[in-house]
Parts: sequence; structure tokens; C-alpha cells
Amino acid sequence: MKIKFSRHAKRRGKLYKISEDIIIKMLEGKELNHGNQEIIEVVEGFKYPLKVVVDVESDIIMVITNYPLKKGVTR
Repeated sequence: MKIKFSRHAKRRGKLYKISEDIIIKMLEGKELNHGNQEIIEVVEGFKYPLKVVVDVESDIIMVITNYPLKKGVTR
């Protein structure tokens, strides 16, 4: 599968110092179904868990946004 980053996701990554490599590692090995999905995961080096919203269509995973989840941690 090919992973693409929206302009918004790139800007959020730069703002919160989340590299694209971290997002790609979070997505590796995940069973992603067709449609929008949210992934929340604790990542070393960040005070809060990271939330990644992706849209899956056929062979492309589009990262819509990513940010540290500061309020109401749900897993």
C-alpha cells in the first residue's frame, strides 16, 4: 500500500515535531479497512499519545491529520 500525507497532516507534523517516519511506523502491520479510521498509540519521546486519522481507499492510505492527544485519552 502507498502512504500519502495531506497538506494538513504535513503542517501538523511540523507543528508538533512528528516526523513522517513515526507515522509510517505506526501504520505498519495494522489491519486497515476501507474508509476513515483513527489510530491512537503511545509513542516513545512524546508526552501524550499520538492520534492519526487516515482514509483508506483501494491501494492508498491518505494521512488526513496527526497530533498529540491531550484531552480525554481513549483507547
